[in-house]
This record gives sequence, C-alpha cells and structure tokens, in this order.
Amino acid sequence: MAERRIVVTEDGPYRVEGGVPLLRTAIVKTEHGEPVDWDEGPAFETTETYELCRCGNSSTKPFCDSTHERLPFDGTETADSGPIADRREAWESEAGLTLYDDTSLCTHAGFCRNRLTGVWEMLDEAADEGVRSELVAMVGRCPSGRLAVTAGADTDPVEPLLEPSIGVEPNASLWVRGGIPVVSEDGSPYEVRNRQTLCRCGGSGNKPFCDGSHRQNLFTDPALPR
Repeated sequence: MAERRIVVTEDGPYRVEGGVPLLRTAIVKTEHGEPVDWDEGPAFETTETYELCRCGNSSTKPFCDSTHERLPFDGTETADSGPIADRREAWESEAGLTLYDDTSLCTHAGFCRNRLTGVWEMLDEAADEGVRSELVAMVGRCPSGRLAVTAGADTDPVEPLLEPSIGVEPNASLWVRGGIPVVSEDGSPYEVRNRQTLCRCGGSGNKPFCDGSHRQNLFTDPALPR
C-alpha cells in the first residue's frame, strides 16, 4: 500500500493516497448551541486512492466529479507553508500551562468557548484541576489545530490520540486527523500536524486550509443518514 498522504492538485481535487479511511464527523452541540463533542460515522466506501472535491460544486460530494473542469475554479494555494511555531502566539498561565494560538488556521468551529467562558480566560483558573482538564479537552477538540496547549516548560503540546483518517463535516470542511501529510501542488510538503482542516467549499482565503468561508458562502452538503 502506498504511503498515506493528501496531494493538492492544481485547480483540482485533493488526491488521497494510501487507503485513508473517510467518514462523517459531526459536531455535537448542547441545547444552547455550544459545541462539546464529535460524533463519528458512517464511513464512506473508498479505494486505496480517491479524489475529494475542492471546488465545492461536485454533485457527488465529498468526491470529485470533475465539475472544476467545467466551472471556473481558482485553487491557488495561499496558506503559509512554514511551521506553526513561527506564527502562533503564546498565552502563559501561572499554573504552568501555555496556550498557543495560530489564528490563521481558525475555522470557527467554536470549541474554544462556551456560554460562560473561553480557554483564554480559563488559563487564569488552571490551578483548579477540573478547569485545567476541561481546558485541555476543549483545545483538543479544535479540528484545525489553531489551538494547542503544553503542560510545562519545554514540553510538546498535549494532543489527543487520533487515528489517521479524514472526517467530512456536514456543510463544512474536511477534518484531517492523525498526522496525515498534506502535499502542495508543487510537490512541497506542508508541516505534518495531528489536526488540520482543508477547504472544500472553494472559497477559503487560506487554501488549501479552511478559514470558515463555508458559512458565508452558504456551502451545503447534506449529512448522510445515520
């Protein structure tokens, strides 16, 4: 089997290689609309190599049907290909936690806040074990990897254990999990990360990554029956 990777093709789809599992992933919300968890399944039937729509207009979403060849689609990549460490801002707490924030990757999924507070404010209360645990959990649910947290000086970020797979969010982005490499159309690799989100509405200003434009574009791809 070929190496697992996702290749961005020029003004075309994502070519997924290596038999990467593809499944539905939907955000679970409270009665107040707060994102609190992820629901997964069902899985799509795929082959070892398959193509996912990047222009947003395929009639066989999430798969490509070559609509990009009929309708103009500018898939020019604009994302910074450098390491996230060069872009992120650090927020430190007296309790030994450091929150890292790379706003360029935000998809506005909303896991960083609830009705009462947000992860930035929770840093001030991180000495409380309950607050600390919830903060780390909220950060780990962020699909894009915009947020990361370390539990001490000179330590690696605390990351959830995610099996290599791609989640298809209804009416939203592709959630790439488990450190699957993403390769630019020119063959150069992006930094390998545990959590990434790829644009599939065609309108992101940070291609190939999602920037939440699917909301403004009213992008639709109905969820599969569960």
